[in-house]
Amino acid sequence: MWEWTQTLPGAAGRTVRWGFTAAVAAGAGSQGPYAGLNLGAHVGDDPAAVTANRALVARDLGVPVDRLLFMSQVHGADVVTVFGPHPVGDPPAADGMVCDRPGIALAVLVADCVPVLLADPAAGIVGVAHAGRPGLIAGVVPSTIAAMRAAGAQDIVAAVGPSICGRCYEVPAAMRAAGAAVTPVSATVSWTGTPALDVAAGVIAQLVDGGVRVGHWVGGCTRESGHLYSYRRQQQTGRFAGVVLMGAP
Repeated sequence: MWEWTQTLPGAAGRTVRWGFTAAVAAGAGSQGPYAGLNLGAHVGDDPAAVTANRALVARDLGVPVDRLLFMSQVHGADVVTVFGPHPVGDPPAADGMVCDRPGIALAVLVADCVPVLLADPAAGIVGVAHAGRPGLIAGVVPSTIAAMRAAGAQDIVAAVGPSICGRCYEVPAAMRAAGAAVTPVSATVSWTGTPALDVAAGVIAQLVDGGVRVGHWVGGCTRESGHLYSYRRQQQTGRFAGVVLMGAP
């Protein structure tokens, strides 16, 4: 189920558990182009299969499924602070979430974009950010860091998940220039020498600039890895997730 997972000691006997799911998991119910543990409810998969897949992840985390929170991701920089399960209806339109309550798992969905997990275990504050090319340029990572600091976070550590690599993310020259204007290290070239963006490198630069320690960078290119979903490799596909949970004591 997990591509990578880890537990960190936190405040008041609590622990932070975070990780990135894989596309393959025992008991996963999605079929066809979504085969495996698809957690995206917006990609055309059978809703019952997505619900069952999300329940598998919630069960593994030890939380009720309504406490595994997703966003309606829009490739922007809006960040929401959550205090419990979402109200009935669509999840909030945002690309970052922050929470200071135990027992709430925050999830970010990706299939080439960069999933960012953030935590200040001592302060009991966690966050997630969805950083694709538009989010990198819009500043969703700095916005999420700012929201965590406003909630009282001081010593923030990050885990950065698998994403498409710069060699495989060919873009028009103007798009590369727009990314480089925000984070110069994101400008690169593809396998064939054409303009490309390394979004993960840009995200890590933004984390470092924001005073965040990058504790883990889980490598692997989604386009090159058959055990991860990739929109660039197969446009009709599922979504894997980065998840962070401040557990109860």
